[in-house]
Amino acid sequence: MKTIKLFWDTYYPIILAFISFLYSVSLWFSGQKLEGIFVGIWVPSILAFSIAIRQRRNDLFKNKK
Repeated sequence: MKTIKLFWDTYYPIILAFISFLYSVSLWFSGQKLEGIFVGIWVPSILAFSIAIRQRRNDLFKNKK
């Protein structure tokens, strides 16, 4: 159970971005091109937001030590 939590804590942004990418591709190929583009923009947003969160979290942990 602990390994699953560690895996999820480490890779959740990549998993969420990949799900978003798959959803975007499915929208695109189902004929909803604008919606597919809109959802496709979520991928870099999710990844950038996760980087910002991790940097902030690391800064907080460094200041506590």
